[in-house]
Amino acid sequence: MVGKVTEGYKKRLVQPVASLTLMVFVTTYGLPPGLAQSPAKSVTSPETNDSTTVQTSDAYTLGAGDRVRVDVFKVARFSGENQVLVDGTLNLPEIGNVSVEGLTLREASDAISTQYSKLLKYPLVTLTLLAPRPVKVAVSGEVNRPGSYTIPTTDVGSQLPTVTRALQLAGGITQVADLRNVEVRRPQRGGGDQVLRVNLWDFLQSGDQRRDISLRSGDTIMIPTVKTTSLTESVQLASASFAADRSQPLNIAVVGEVYRPGPYTVSATARTGAAGETGQTAGGGDRPPTITRAIQVAGGIKPQADIRKIQVRRMTRSGTEKIIDIDLWKLLQTGDINQDLILQDRDTVVIPMAKEIPTAEAMQIAAASFSPDTIRVNVVGEVKQPGVLRVPPNTPLNQAILAAGGFNVRAFKRSVELVRLNSDGTVTRRSVRLDLDKGVDEDGNPSLRNDDIVIVNRSALATVSDNLNAVITPINSFLSILSIYSIFRR
Repeated sequence: MVGKVTEGYKKRLVQPVASLTLMVFVTTYGLPPGLAQSPAKSVTSPETNDSTTVQTSDAYTLGAGDRVRVDVFKVARFSGENQVLVDGTLNLPEIGNVSVEGLTLREASDAISTQYSKLLKYPLVTLTLLAPRPVKVAVSGEVNRPGSYTIPTTDVGSQLPTVTRALQLAGGITQVADLRNVEVRRPQRGGGDQVLRVNLWDFLQSGDQRRDISLRSGDTIMIPTVKTTSLTESVQLASASFAADRSQPLNIAVVGEVYRPGPYTVSATARTGAAGETGQTAGGGDRPPTITRAIQVAGGIKPQADIRKIQVRRMTRSGTEKIIDIDLWKLLQTGDINQDLILQDRDTVVIPMAKEIPTAEAMQIAAASFSPDTIRVNVVGEVKQPGVLRVPPNTPLNQAILAAGGFNVRAFKRSVELVRLNSDGTVTRRSVRLDLDKGVDEDGNPSLRNDDIVIVNRSALATVSDNLNAVITPINSFLSILSIYSIFRR
C-alpha cells in the first residue's frame, strides 16, 4: 500500500501514515463483502482424514476484466477507475501500463507505488476492487456436462462462485461421483499447479461451508469416480443442490425377464400396464427415476424373474463399467427403500431368470408394484364364457375357469389341458387334474402365465352324443329330402 521511501524515513513517517490509511480503507483496500482477504484456510486431506492439511489462501488475485479504483493520496489527477486489460495490465496516468496479472491487491498497490515513486516523493497508493471479473473454470469427471464454464460474479452477488456453483452449471454430479476426493487445480504465477482437495461429502453431512471453497479464474475441478457404490449414499447424492435435474427423463435399457425388454425413456411418474404392453410414463416429477420405475415401463417382471440378483450396469466418465447389485426381495420383505436404486442416464438394468421360485414367494412378487397389472389368458372349450381374459399375474388355473363363467353342462370337470409358450420358443401341452377347492399347486392348480391357453374338454357323454348327432344328422337330412321328393311325385 505504501510507496517506495528510504529505509530510515519509512520507519519514522510512512508506517504510521500507512496504519492510519489502512484504518480509513478498512484494511482490505475496499474489497466488496465476501471478497475480503483472510488468513490461509486449512482443508483436511480426505486421503488421510487426520491432521494433514492443504493450505490455501483466500486473497483475491487480479486478472483481465477486473474493475478497480486507484487512489493516490493527495494526487487527484492520478486517481480514478480503471479496468485490467486483456494483457493483465492497468493503463495509468503518466506511468502507462503496470502489470498486475496474478497479483493480490496489496501486491498490485505496491507495484503501482513503485512506478509512481519515479514521479512522486512519497506516493501512497490505495487499490480498491469495484467489480470482480467473471470466473472461468473447467469441470471434468463425474458431472453430466463436463467442459469449460464462465460464471459471472453477478450470479452470486458480491461473493466469488464456489465449487458447488460450478457443478450446478455443469449439469450436476452423476451417481458415481466421489465427493470425498474432489480436486481443484489452481495455476500458480510461478508455474505449476496448486492442488486443493475438497471433501464435499463432509459439506453435505455437516454443512461446513469451508469445504465449499471459492474458485478463481483458471481453476480446474476434477470429480473422480467412486470405487464402490453405496445404495444409502445414492439417495443423498440425488437430493443435493448440485445434483442432476431430477425432473428430466432418462434413457434407460431394461433387459432380461421383463415382458418388453429394450431401451426406454423413464421418468419418475412411470406406471405398469398389462403384461406385454409398455408401461405409462408422463412428463417429469420431483423424484428421480428409480429401478422399479424402469421395470414398470418395460411391462413389469415375468414370473421367473430373479429379483434377488438384479444388476445395474453403469458407465463412468472414464469409459469403464460399474456393476451395482440390487435385491428387490429385501424391498418387498423389509421395506429397504435403498434397494430401489436411483438411476442415471444410459444405465442398463439386467434381470436374470431364477432356477426355481417357491409358490408363496411367487404370489408376493405378483402383487408387487413392478409386476404387470394383468396378464392375458385364453380359456376355450366347455365353459360358459370362452375367450381371452385379463387376470392378475400368477392367477391360479381354477380362478381363470371361474372368471370364464365356470364349466358348462358338457364339460369334463376332472382335468383340463394347459398349453404354454415357453421363453425359448417351445410349446408345452399337459393335462392337469383339476381340483377347484385346492390352493395354488403346480400339479393340481398351477399359476398361469401370460398368453397361457386353457382347454376344457367335453365329457364322455357329450362326446358320444356329439358323435351320434354327427351320424344321425346326415341321415335325417337325407330322409327329409326323400319325403319332399315323394310328395312332388304325387
